Amino acid sequence: MAEVNVWAWWQNALAGNIGPIHDGDPQQGYYRTRFKDKPWEPVAIWFEDGKWHAMRGDRQVDASDIWTFACRYPVTYEAYVKAIEGGGWDDDAPVINLPPKTHNQSSDPFEALTEEFAGEKELAAAFLKTKITTQEQADKAAVWSKRIAAIAKKATDLHKVEKQPSLDDSRRIDDKWRDLKEGPADLSKKLKRHMDEFLQEQQRIENERRRKAQEEADRKRREAEEAARVASQAEDADVKAEAERLAKVAEEAERETQAKNAAAGRTGARVALRTFVSARVTDYQAAATALVLLKHPDLLAVIDQLANRAIKAGQSLPGVERIEEQRAA
Repeated sequence: MAEVNVWAWWQNALAGNIGPIHDGDPQQGYYRTRFKDKPWEPVAIWFEDGKWHAMRGDRQVDASDIWTFACRYPVTYEAYVKAIEGGGWDDDAPVINLPPKTHNQSSDPFEALTEEFAGEKELAAAFLKTKITTQEQADKAAVWSKRIAAIAKKATDLHKVEKQPSLDDSRRIDDKWRDLKEGPADLSKKLKRHMDEFLQEQQRIENERRRKAQEEADRKRREAEEAARVASQAEDADVKAEAERLAKVAEEAERETQAKNAAAGRTGARVALRTFVSARVTDYQAAATALVLLKHPDLLAVIDQLANRAIKAGQSLPGVERIEEQRAA
């Protein structure tokens, strides 16, 4: 009678042929398993003295219970021995050797996470200097990336927890003062808008006054220029005196043409008309083209954002190229 190969199932699994799998029907061999987000643990299963035995790390476990958790992850005997001796797994991220906790060390999660990341960063810096050339190295990088991403997530969660009381207090203060800040500001603006029509009319009157004053100033300037021309050719002192008088009258008339903005209130509470410049777009295509030609950074950023959104949605746009690149994610 041919001897039964008790290692056959495990050997086939190592070759990529896993199965069949039945609950409560363990197969002799070396495997590994882990709890969610925990390190892999080596598993050994064997039949001896008429019953099944199993070890998970350095703990004895029920072979039937561990079987369905470990059967899909067969490992070589060499990998099992290396792991059981504390050498880890070739496809796993290296283990950070943090100093043992003492009662004198801080329990601050920020400091603990900072220390953990510092260790990861130091090991990763050395790993990143070497090009990945094997599947084991790629597997290690994948596991490592997830482990380091977990630090970022934990930091984000801890940051939110620590910051939340401040946010709540800030919102409470904002709510307390909001009406007293916004209400008076809005009412002040309404009072100014209430003056717009009156001040605009006053400005119209002032503009008309200036127009007439300018006409009068121009007339008197011409009179003064003519009197000056006549005086330059005459010897009569009265003629020259009259020319000087007309010149002063012209200067006074010119001063009357100076603008006087319509205003209200008094010093410290003065309100006057001011010119506010804004744009009203009448042709969006022409305006957008002009701004693109100016390479306006804000518009270019918006165009990039909208183009990305359209391309990801499966749309096509003139002047936009669809780019595909594969990255580890």
